[in-house]
Amino acid sequence: MSDVNISKNISEYRKRKNLTIKELANLIGSTPSLLSQIEKGSANPSINTLKQISTALEIPLFKFFVNDDVTEELVVRKDNRKKIIFAEDDSFTYELLTPNSQGDIEFMLMKIPAGESSSKELFSHKGEEVAYVTKGSVKLCLMSSVIELNCGDSVKILPFSKHKWKNETNEECEVIFAVTPPSF
Repeated sequence: MSDVNISKNISEYRKRKNLTIKELANLIGSTPSLLSQIEKGSANPSINTLKQISTALEIPLFKFFVNDDVTEELVVRKDNRKKIIFAEDDSFTYELLTPNSQGDIEFMLMKIPAGESSSKELFSHKGEEVAYVTKGSVKLCLMSSVIELNCGDSVKILPFSKHKWKNETNEECEVIFAVTPPSF
């Protein structure tokens, strides 16, 4: 990631709240001159001061340490997705739609070829899953039930629920799903 400018971030969040330097200084029990120096980058705020500023501005403290703009590191281009391939012919795939699995949620695209399944056996994971069928139709074997889902349908799968996906049609189906916490 690019360098983060804490001073600039403090100034921008203060301006978004329509506060003057003097008003914010009064809210945090500081002097306007110290706050001005912090925003110019000529003085470094203590952690305690940063906490007071974040409380006064009603934003999480971590916001001062990240760039607020969308960077390429947060974007996944359709031709640059990480893929997990399970079949020798590269037909059954999972594509990671999030940049990585290092957050609290994972977003995937599953492509199931005609006549294929996501696995031989039912499986479960500790996370909660929500899935949305974007192409074709698929059968979800969930515990002892079989649920047919068509394009536009969605389903929530509770943690530790054994399941697998079966495409019994003559066309590929696609399912987008989110899992929390990430399991791939």
